[in-house]
Amino acid sequence: MYTIEMAYARMRQLQDEANRSRAARPFGSASRLAPLRARFARGAKKN
Repeated sequence: MYTIEMAYARMRQLQDEANRSRAARPFGSASRLAPLRARFARGAKKN
């Protein structure tokens, strides 16, 4: 049987792995968001 405790433990494990991955690439999220920021900046100028 799969219990809520098992699901919670797995969720915590996945969150910890994601946090370690993020910490290993400190500039990864900024470079991923750069095109999105540029698109919004262009959109703001048009209005």
